Order: sequence, then structure tokens, then C-alpha cells
Amino acid sequence: MAVDATRNRTSGAHQLEPERRRLERELERLRNRNERLQRDLADSLERLAEADKQNHEKDKEIAELERKLGLRMQNSATSSKPPSSDGLAGAQRQRCSRKKKSGRRPGGQPGHKGHWRTPASADKVSEIVHVFPPECRHCEHRFEGGPEPATRGEAQRHQVTELPQIEAHITEYRCESAVCPDCGKVTPAALPAAVRSAFGPELTALIAYLTVVCRMPRRVVLEMLSRVLSVDLSLGSIQSGWEEASEAVAEPCAELERELRNQPVINSDETGYRTNGEKRWLRALVTPAFIFYKIAASRGAEVLTQLLGAVFAGILCSDRCPSYLKYHAGGAQYCWAHFKRNILGAQLLAKTTEAERFCRDALALHARLFRLWHRFGAGPEVRYGPVTREELIRKSIPLEKKFFALAERHLDSEDRDVRNLSRALFSQFERFFTFLREEGVEPANNSAERALRPAVQWRKTSFGSRSPEGEVAVARLLTVSHTCRLRSIQPLAFLADAIRAHRKAQPVPSLFN
Repeated sequence: MAVDATRNRTSGAHQLEPERRRLERELERLRNRNERLQRDLADSLERLAEADKQNHEKDKEIAELERKLGLRMQNSATSSKPPSSDGLAGAQRQRCSRKKKSGRRPGGQPGHKGHWRTPASADKVSEIVHVFPPECRHCEHRFEGGPEPATRGEAQRHQVTELPQIEAHITEYRCESAVCPDCGKVTPAALPAAVRSAFGPELTALIAYLTVVCRMPRRVVLEMLSRVLSVDLSLGSIQSGWEEASEAVAEPCAELERELRNQPVINSDETGYRTNGEKRWLRALVTPAFIFYKIAASRGAEVLTQLLGAVFAGILCSDRCPSYLKYHAGGAQYCWAHFKRNILGAQLLAKTTEAERFCRDALALHARLFRLWHRFGAGPEVRYGPVTREELIRKSIPLEKKFFALAERHLDSEDRDVRNLSRALFSQFERFFTFLREEGVEPANNSAERALRPAVQWRKTSFGSRSPEGEVAVARLLTVSHTCRLRSIQPLAFLADAIRAHRKAQPVPSLFN
């Protein structure tokens, strides 16, 4: 029986051997298939990762292109671009004003009080002509040819302003050689220093005035003097007169530069300039008493240190250019007009609900703040009535708190523009609200921008300067012309007086006192 059992087990093992070999082959096949599937899965995962990477790069590229397109769509109302960059052929920029068109015709409306030119005073009238009627309209009595009739009441005045015949006044100086009666020798006369120039002070001042104030190119000045005054000059003569005017006003401009450090409030802004093709910066500093211009090779804080000293005791009003923050750690006011344009630009580029909400809330708070500001110092006709300085400060406190909370909530925003605006408002919070508490401080830097505009217009026609001396001349003559306008001084008369004093080696009139 034991032999039978052994035989049966052997027989069973021989019967199971094929099945075992089949299962081993199936297992090997499954293992190979599993390896192939794992390799295919790894390849698929690698391809998927590469596709995800490419999609991510494409998304970034699309976002960057959309941002560039949004930046191209910005204009002077939503960025710091000048209005001249908006162009004439493009779409009309959206104004910030909510005022709708009334549909009325342009010009004075019915009932509007008219305005007329004020007649000149009696001391300015060169000639008076009495006009009488030719005859009596009642009995037809003739007044002509007889004595002047008696008059009654005040005569009706009518003034006609006319230019006299313009022609150049030429003075010839003849330097004689005198013979001494004692020694018999000859002594030639020297030309007086005040008349050594070929052009008088008035003509030299007119050349500078037409160039700086009227922003006329030198060739146009040359044409005007030749056609209107019959004065034949050359371009070199125009340039020489312009440079002499610059030398004549050197001391008044130096005096204004020294006074910059003592001013309580200064508004500053700068724009690009070129000297012989090289980059320069034209800076305007506006004070309550004068306007000073400076052309420098740098936009940095070292220029402010040179002009205002290492420490400026007053309040410096500007945009958020880093050079101002680096230079001045004291009182400052950042321009709300720039900040509002930045918000509008961020709103135009916003891609998320968070960014849109931030811009909407910031603009709403800005509108409330400036409705309050416009009531300050306004007349009784202003809506809701004027407010005093104390009421302005008290009513603005809740708005300041809301601005601070809004900036704090978005310090880590995913939107780059919103994050930058929030951090600027949060870190420099006090510098945005100085105008509420300090007299003479405006919330916007418009005075400095307005001072730069004529300089930019002149730059566009002159294409900059050719030398460092030309830079100095441009800055000086801009300073004189705009300071004269601010102080209600005739620029042409001041330039003539300055040139006359300069030629006689006498003190030049001051622009500050």
C-alpha cells in the first residue's frame, strides 16, 4: 500500500507539472506586461509633466501678452504718460469726470453776464480825439465848420489800440583819436563797456524772450526780426544774445538756488532731457515765491542733496519716485493724482475679483476724500457747505482708517499691481495725508507738472542742448521767465534791466525780494 501511495503521488506530480509550467509562463508574461505598463506609465507621466510645464509657460506668456496689451491701451488718464502720447488718431480717452453733456450750445448762455476788455487808464492813453455829431438830429443845425458846441454829460469812450511803426533804432558810436595840445600825440577813444555788443539790451532781451517764453526756434526768431523789425542778424548772433542773457541772470538764479533750502513747501518733478544726444533730467522745483529749474545728468537723490542740502526742513511734495524717499526722511506729500492714475491702470489690467474689488474700493474712498477736500476753503455756495481745517481733519480720520485697512488686507495680493499699491500706501501712509494737516500743502503735484509743461514744449522744438553751457542757459532762462510770471513781473523788462546792469558791471535786480 505504501508503494501504491508513492506511485499515486508521483503520478499526481507528473500530472501537475504541465500546469505549474503553464502558470510560471503566465506569471512571467504578466510580469513583463507589468514592466511594460510601468514604463508606459512613467513615459506618460513624464509627457504629462512636460505638457503641464509647457501649458504653465504658455499661460505665463499669455498673461504677459495680455498685460502688455493692457499697458498699450493705457493713456494719460490711467498712467503717468503725458497727454501728448495719447495721439490724435486713437480712441478718445475716458475722462475721470462723471459730468454728462448738457446738450446746450457752446458759449455764453442766455442770461449770462458778459465780460469785456477793461479800458486802459488815462495815463496810458497816448492821444485823445473828440468826436462831435455833424448836425443836430432835431433841427438839422450844422456843427461842422463852426466853434465846438457845448456838451452835456460824460462822453462815450472808445479806445483803439494800435502798434506804432516798428523800426530799429541804430546808434553809431565813432571812436575819435584826439590830439594832445601839450605833447602832440594821438590818443584813440575806447568804446564804452556798456555798448561793446552790437545789439542793445532791449533787442538782446527780446531774443531771449522769444526763445524762452514764446518757445520760438532760432531760425523763426531770425525770420521775425528780419521781416518785422528789419534787423538783419545771423544764427550766431541769435545764439550770442541768448548766451549773454543767460550770463546776465546768473546771480538772480544763484540767489534763488540758495533760497530753496529755506522754503517751507516745495513741489518737485522731473522729465527727460537730451544734451548732445546724452540722457539728462530737467527738474522743476516750485515754491510759493519762485520756480527753479535744474538740468542734471542724474535723477537720483544726490541732485536733491546738492539743491536742498543734506537735510531739508520743509515739506517736499512729489510723486513716489524712489529718489525722494531715499533723500528725504522728513515731512513729505505724495501726489494723489499719480496714485489715482495707478489705481485706474491696475483696474484696467485686473484679472481677478480681488483686484477689481480693491480698485473699486480705493476709488470710492478717493472720491469721498476729495469731496471733503474741495469743501475746505470753498465759498458758501459749495454743496453741503464749506469746512474749516479742524472739521477737515476730524471728518477725514474715518477715511484714513479705511484706507489703512484696505491696504493692510491686500499686502500679499496675488495681483502684482494691487500688491505694489497696497504696500506703497501701507508703508508711506503718513506721506499721503500731510495735506490735511499742513497749511500750503496741496494733495497733488500739479504745480510742478504745470511748470514742466512749457519746458517740455520747448524741448520738443529745440531737441535739447548741445553743451553743458547750453544746459545752464536753459535752466536759468526758464527760472527767470516762470518766476517773473509767478510774481507778476514783465519777463522782457526784467531781462532788459538785467542785461543793462550786467554790461555796466552793476548789481542785477533780484527776483526774490
